[in-house]
Amino acid sequence: MNELIEKIQELSEALIADATQQAEKGNKAAGTRARKASLDLEKVLKEFRKASLEESKK
Repeated sequence: MNELIEKIQELSEALIADATQQAEKGNKAAGTRARKASLDLEKVLKEFRKASLEESKK
């Protein structure tokens, strides 16, 4: 579970950094990276949801 939390934090930071570059500087490559990070984050959040539900059942 801690590994998932760390991964969520890493992906969130990457997403925010790239999204900020796109918004402030118009960096198109950063926008592409931000969109990819959002998809990766979505997958990890789904894994976290499953793990969290299993932990709460114990």
